[in-house]
Amino acid sequence: MSKKKGVIAPHETTLVDEVALLERVSEIIENRKYRAGVSANLEGTLMFWEVGEHIGSTLLGRERAAYGKRIVVTLAQQLQAKYGASFEYTNVTRMIKFATRFPDFQTVVPLAQQLSWSHFITLLPIASDEAFMYYAKDAITHRLGKRDLRRQITRKAFERHEIADTQLTAQSTVPFNVFKDPYLLDTLGLRENYLEADLEKAILNDLEKFILEFGHGLTFARRQMRMTMDGDDHVLDLLFYSRPLKRLVAIELKLEKFRPAFKGQMEFYLKWLNRFERQDGENEPIGLILCPRANRGTLELLEMDKSGIAVAEFWTAMPPKAEFERKINEIMNEAKERLERRKSLPIGSIRKQIDYFYESKDYEDD
Repeated sequence: MSKKKGVIAPHETTLVDEVALLERVSEIIENRKYRAGVSANLEGTLMFWEVGEHIGSTLLGRERAAYGKRIVVTLAQQLQAKYGASFEYTNVTRMIKFATRFPDFQTVVPLAQQLSWSHFITLLPIASDEAFMYYAKDAITHRLGKRDLRRQITRKAFERHEIADTQLTAQSTVPFNVFKDPYLLDTLGLRENYLEADLEKAILNDLEKFILEFGHGLTFARRQMRMTMDGDDHVLDLLFYSRPLKRLVAIELKLEKFRPAFKGQMEFYLKWLNRFERQDGENEPIGLILCPRANRGTLELLEMDKSGIAVAEFWTAMPPKAEFERKINEIMNEAKERLERRKSLPIGSIRKQIDYFYESKDYEDD
């Protein structure tokens, strides 16, 4: 008896890959949920901006601050009763501050597409616009949750980048906004009287934390790299590759105060790497010398950045918050003074000033 047209016999039925089916359907659901979350986050942040902008503009010009505060308190109580905890007084004042910080709605939209309201709450206390945009971009580029973002702010990543940049001149072959000074290696768990080998081992044992401190996009390449020239062996401590910079980054560890002789050693490493390790399409290697202490006046005199070399201190213990902030501010002020002195030099001797412009710097909520 012939089979009816369009009817599949039981033995001809193709088995369904149930595991693959579940994975694909789950992928569809997760993607749509993520996109829905992003959309909801965007709309929520823009709503907060509109609320803050309207309240702020309504109260603008009122002579008595106490009157304005009373209005906001009453309004927040009414909104909270109607719409929930998102509109409690503290959050409403943040909305007003948010709209005041970004009066142009078109500036807010691209940021709100990539940052959550929790990110903005973390960023709003930052007074400097340059620092605000640096951390915002860092959060976007590296998908930082609010905890990691808060950690970057607390550990003054922006200020330490700016301090490092004061070493760089107009002829620098070291890119701006790459290195920090000092580096905070307190997370490596080093004890007193450690050796250079202990420092190197601690870095390699916790590369993730080191790279987070150093900067994203860094890939470990080699340790104790032997370079032979004219029968003599030379050994570089650590070699990394930076994907954003498309170049090798040599790191030399020292347990003593910086000495000018270190410059010649790193210059040799960089020239050797440039000749024997650099690949087509890569930029010239750059080097970083890490040491516990460095006289920044000496570094300025040597102009090491022209040879592709930066020097930074490293701290293996984190001072108490107040002392840490004092030290960083002190170093920053000294760096700015050196920068001002450069401006008084003859035109031909003036070095490049620090570029604070937002776009010149290389951006989930928990």
